[in-house]
Amino acid sequence: MHSVAILVLDDVVPLDMAAPMQAFDWARLPDGRSPYRVSLCAESAEVRTEGLALRIERGLEALETADTIIVPGRSEEHGPPSGRVLAALRRAAGAGTRIASVCVGAFVLAEAGVLDGLRATTHWMAAAELARRYPRVEVRPDVLYVDNGQILTSAGAAAGLDMCLHMIRRDLGSAVAAHTARMCVVPLEREGGQAQFIVQEHPPVPKGSELEPVLRWIEENLAGEVTLGAMAARSSMSERTFSRRFREQTGTTPLQWLLRARVRRAQYLLENGDHSIERIARQAGFGSPTAFRERFRRVTGTTPYAYRAAFRAKNSASPDDSGAPLGMSHGQ
Repeated sequence: MHSVAILVLDDVVPLDMAAPMQAFDWARLPDGRSPYRVSLCAESAEVRTEGLALRIERGLEALETADTIIVPGRSEEHGPPSGRVLAALRRAAGAGTRIASVCVGAFVLAEAGVLDGLRATTHWMAAAELARRYPRVEVRPDVLYVDNGQILTSAGAAAGLDMCLHMIRRDLGSAVAAHTARMCVVPLEREGGQAQFIVQEHPPVPKGSELEPVLRWIEENLAGEVTLGAMAARSSMSERTFSRRFREQTGTTPLQWLLRARVRRAQYLLENGDHSIERIARQAGFGSPTAFRERFRRVTGTTPYAYRAAFRAKNSASPDDSGAPLGMSHGQ
């Protein structure tokens, strides 16, 4: 049997721990046998998290014989893992053991150095911090999981389940993985990546900035033709000066800011209305439905129709969008 050891640290996120436990436990071979032996291990016999105290039967020695190690996320307030935990992960990585993290468990792997030089992901809200702390890690905040072969990382707990199904399919084939997905009552593959969940905020603009009036004007006129010349004229600047000041104060270009505002308007309309994709494209200021679909998919990683189906407040949707989904990031 393939041994899966789930490393439980103090302040573990319970769902991050439970998702891989359930996924590997539900996997079955065609003859009904279980292909995985799943166990919890920890540095000490008792692990505490909010509202729970867990008794763990196996210690860090379980990592030495495991075929796969899963590192769930944990509360950031607890601080970095102990030297013993980090050393055990380094030894396992050096021995070729497959190691995967769920959500902010990526910080534990990064602290151990096993993500150096690799692509990795984590929850989108923590991605910038992961990149800041560990510059040798190439952080991908827009995907559900990243498979580097031996080392895998995933976004939130649900993405951790996606990653586990991917590993099961890699180990045992699509039929076993599909059965496991049905047992978990989830799709074998979700459409789109993590980008569709990210709140598309504008870069901050200092209060009292000379750009505030023109930025309000842009927001109020997204459905119309907003050109660089028009923006510059409203600011009483030349286009060149306006572009330079805009980048200095926002960190981006006027065109990128405008496109981000239009995508955010489209997201709101998809979530809260019944209008067709064509009408939303016009209301958000895109020149055509095709241009709208391409830009929306580039920013969010999914199509407008799929986004509406997943996030809208009501149940009806316009079946007039198409396009293959963007998948996850596999390999290098």
